[in-house]
Amino acid sequence: MDKFIVSSSPHIKDRSRTYRIMLDVIIALMPTAILSVYYFSYVAALIIVTSVSSCVLFEYLFNLVAKRKHSETDLSCVVTGLILALNMPPLKSSILLSVLGAFIAIVVVKMLFGGIGQNIFNPAAAARIFLTASFSSLMTVYVSPLSDGVTSATPLVLVNNGNMPTYLDMFLGKTAGSLGETAAVTLIAGGIYLMIRKVISWEIPVTYIGTVALLSFVFGQDPLFSILAGGLMIGAIYMATDYTTSPMTRSGKFIFAAGLGLMTASIRRFGSNTEGVAYSLLFMNALVPLIDRFTTVKTFGKVKKK
Repeated sequence: MDKFIVSSSPHIKDRSRTYRIMLDVIIALMPTAILSVYYFSYVAALIIVTSVSSCVLFEYLFNLVAKRKHSETDLSCVVTGLILALNMPPLKSSILLSVLGAFIAIVVVKMLFGGIGQNIFNPAAAARIFLTASFSSLMTVYVSPLSDGVTSATPLVLVNNGNMPTYLDMFLGKTAGSLGETAAVTLIAGGIYLMIRKVISWEIPVTYIGTVALLSFVFGQDPLFSILAGGLMIGAIYMATDYTTSPMTRSGKFIFAAGLGLMTASIRRFGSNTEGVAYSLLFMNALVPLIDRFTTVKTFGKVKKK
């Protein structure tokens, strides 16, 4: 009798399928990347190019040294580099920091765990937390869009000082923040594209964003502001939906997303850190095996041999 082999997620038929999915994610993120270059000039372009090329290079070198089959052509490392870049502040220092972030994301978080489908944590989220913890003075300084380098606080900081930006400015990305977390309009458009292409489903993004909005209302905060501010959009649509680090079952996705929303809203309201998306992602990533275990439908009985 042939062995029944169960492998880790993502359960994708072949490399061409993986390539197609990753290409769709890249296409979905391109409007946000282009808008970040428009808002933050050549610095944004250099950060994006450096981050993506570093991720590709580190995966190539790791496979070369470890004598593994080269996996760079499936574009997963390109997606990681792009998401990491969009999580970086638009400063010249981020160009070099993105190289270190790429090493953490690809080598430490992804390849040392076995490569695509084997990593426990979202590589971009883990890299951002590492960089923020190690270089907080550089990772928490932002500039205003179209300002030629004038520093400014993010909306989540401004609201605590009573200077909340307009909803329209946050929707269009005309606020300070990381390269890809400010423009809700392009992030949402990309998310809709991915849903149409059936790359992602609605359960995680809608539940995550909805939970943050509901809890913000309960905590006496502005729900719409909480949705548009910070890295919630890019986290909910592009990072929380990662096949490898999110649950496989539909009910598990709801639990996972609700947990993300609970943690993010709580960190924003009660924590010393104004942003909680990346921390929430890593915490809930660790719970994914447990969520899958208790939400997978068990099959009882077997067919008897005649």
